[in-house]
Amino acid sequence: MKKTKGPYPFVIASQYFLFFGVMGVFIPYFNLYCFHIGFNGFQIGILSALRSLMTIIFPLFWGALADRLKMRKPIYICCNFISSAIWVFFILTTDFGWMLTISVLYGIFYAPIISFLEALTMDVLGEKKKNYGQIRAWGSISFILTVIIIGKIIDLFSIEIILFIIFIGSFLQAIFSCKIPYLNSQNKASYALSIRFFLQKRIVLFLLCAFLMLVSHGTYYGFFSIHLENLGYGNTFIGMTWALASIAEISAMIKSKNIFEQFSLEKVLLFSFAVATIRWIILYSVTSPVFIILSQVLHALTYGTFHMASILYIDRISPDEAKTVGQGINNAVTYGLGLMVGFFINGYFYELLGSKALFMLSAGIALAGGALFGGGMLTATSDNRQIGKPAN
Repeated sequence: MKKTKGPYPFVIASQYFLFFGVMGVFIPYFNLYCFHIGFNGFQIGILSALRSLMTIIFPLFWGALADRLKMRKPIYICCNFISSAIWVFFILTTDFGWMLTISVLYGIFYAPIISFLEALTMDVLGEKKKNYGQIRAWGSISFILTVIIIGKIIDLFSIEIILFIIFIGSFLQAIFSCKIPYLNSQNKASYALSIRFFLQKRIVLFLLCAFLMLVSHGTYYGFFSIHLENLGYGNTFIGMTWALASIAEISAMIKSKNIFEQFSLEKVLLFSFAVATIRWIILYSVTSPVFIILSQVLHALTYGTFHMASILYIDRISPDEAKTVGQGINNAVTYGLGLMVGFFINGYFYELLGSKALFMLSAGIALAGGALFGGGMLTATSDNRQIGKPAN
């Protein structure tokens, strides 16, 4: 890999800023928009799960193609522009069937964007990958600003305005994506070899546990805003809680270099599972705004440290010629399959149990993931000690 020079870190930071600015509108308010136009919990869960299904399939497809043909930048730019254009059709309909169709088409091109961006970031940082959080933090800063501003705008106007704002943000990201660097491995990837590599036992165990972590987040990402509205809170408070979570997340990302110099990736991941379990129990138990706000501070660990450790872990184990595929697999299993299952489960049980009980279910899933990962760490440690023993 050639040494990176020039203003590339700034260019990558701007992509995170635009991408998560759009997400700051989409995640807290798109499902709420669907709720306001008459969709029930199951329909909202289906739409969310379908978007996640796209995140499973197409990062792998586009990532393998990019690594094979060494076309990461052209594909990244193309996906940005096409997904922006497809979003316009959400503005033109409120029919559930049409929104399903649009979600499929949109997901084909939108799904791989973040995994491509993560792979590009690892390339740009080179030997300074522990500084990843400092660049990624610009996305969280954008998310905070967006959720605060958008919550107030919705209160002043109407929730339909989010569709236009998402289009504008996506189109701006597409334009600025043309400035990203063209950095690829000198080696051509073998798709079959890459897949076999990622089927190793320790990698499969990690992906299974990460999958459970994101399943546990299904209630939060899919129904947290609806849960707060059902408790009687307004859009401004909802936006503020999302913003606070991102502020906490930024604090972890800014300190990423110190965190990963002091603690192994495995220990950071295990601690994140434990905190996630506690966070979901709190949201199940409380209705007070003070405790809801305090629970959002834990986002620094349930998302911030977990996400950074996951990205660095996958980059560490991926061969140079399959970095995009590696990030694509991680994104597909976690934010794709994990959230899809989480959204589907929550969409189904929301009608039966209500949003409160869903958080206790999430706590149990996070606990299971942490226990499995901790058990895997103990097994690996034991195996290493056995290997290190002198022969008799």
